[in-house]
Amino acid sequence: MGKFIIEGGYSLSGEVKVQGSKNAVLPLLAATVLNKGKTYFYNCPKILDVYNMLNILAGIGCMIEWEDDVLIIDSSVITTHIIPEKYVQMMRSSIILLGSVLSRLKNVKICFPGGCSIGTRPIDLHLKALKQMNVAIKDRHGFIECHTNKIIGNHVSLDYPSVGATENIMLTAVLSEGTTVINNAAKEPEILELQEFLNKMGAKVHGAGTDTISIQGVSELQSVEYRIMPDRIVAGSYMCAVASAGGEVLLKDVCKSHMNATISKMQEMGCVMKEYDKNILIQAPKKLQSIDLLRTQPYPGFPTDMQAQIMNCFVIADGTSIIAETIFESRYKHVAELVKMGADIITDGRIAVIKGVSRLNGAEVFAEDLRGGAALVLAGLGAEGETVVNHAHHILRGYENLDQDLGLLGAKIKYTSD
Repeated sequence: MGKFIIEGGYSLSGEVKVQGSKNAVLPLLAATVLNKGKTYFYNCPKILDVYNMLNILAGIGCMIEWEDDVLIIDSSVITTHIIPEKYVQMMRSSIILLGSVLSRLKNVKICFPGGCSIGTRPIDLHLKALKQMNVAIKDRHGFIECHTNKIIGNHVSLDYPSVGATENIMLTAVLSEGTTVINNAAKEPEILELQEFLNKMGAKVHGAGTDTISIQGVSELQSVEYRIMPDRIVAGSYMCAVASAGGEVLLKDVCKSHMNATISKMQEMGCVMKEYDKNILIQAPKKLQSIDLLRTQPYPGFPTDMQAQIMNCFVIADGTSIIAETIFESRYKHVAELVKMGADIITDGRIAVIKGVSRLNGAEVFAEDLRGGAALVLAGLGAEGETVVNHAHHILRGYENLDQDLGLLGAKIKYTSD
């Protein structure tokens, strides 16, 4: 499962390039099934979730090739509508293959997906929408089976602006008959990225970034070259690393407009942020300031994927901070591990009250999910002594070369697969 070993107490300085976006690339990988040709990806992150998705694509007949840092996917031939169960159980995001394979083959069979255990995350919104698009669905023995003779566009209103449901509807509707309109759609930057990718293949999608998205069905799509946008969560994680350990770092290849909520909270804690085109310089204060209340919300609010990392800053801030986690009900699994390191945190349901301490102490801790695991690594950077973060495979799902990036900035960190 691997582990990260961190010797704390070293401030960070220098510059680091932010990797391509995990949350953006996974639906794009699923979308390659639609074009019956070749897709060339640039800036694709080499992370565990990407490799799992590529294994799924290979399992249904796609040809996968890396040429240096260019990922090439040939989806000319799809040999089965059954999604390989082994890899689906490793990552929640695999559910987005439901829409793309159904759109291509009019049939799909997929097991209920796995991934981080941060909440129930039901897929009923996905299935309810597909039923409105002339899709018959059977749910039995842990598998979802979908079939249609043709996908017919419709007006779909989501009860909640779910990112995954919005993506699945978009992927299903691209090759449909008629027009599909999604009301109360998710507005995340990753939705806009999917729209741009689909349109570059010849789709007709409009409205991403607003709460209403329109997809006019087309008969076929074409091969495409595409560069993946930078990862706003990784960029935010590195900001929290600097805030926790101290120092000054230039983050390169950052989309500032995607990160307004995170940048605002970093400034509220006392960090100095300077923007230079696609780069952001962050300078940590001598002492972080607490934040009265931080509430996770759908975009453009503060992202739930940054909650654990910023909590790591609150534990050493001057004063008391409160977090209200409104998205997932089980996203405080890192709290017990931070407490092992000396943090003063009390949770009550979805509320966490964090009283700042002067410094954390190194300890042996265990990652239980992707973002919580990353937060523990960041906590180790500023802690006194050695921190060992076990179950590092969770972290590898979303961070490429985390130890190398932090090491270049002056951190004493190493990864071992033992």
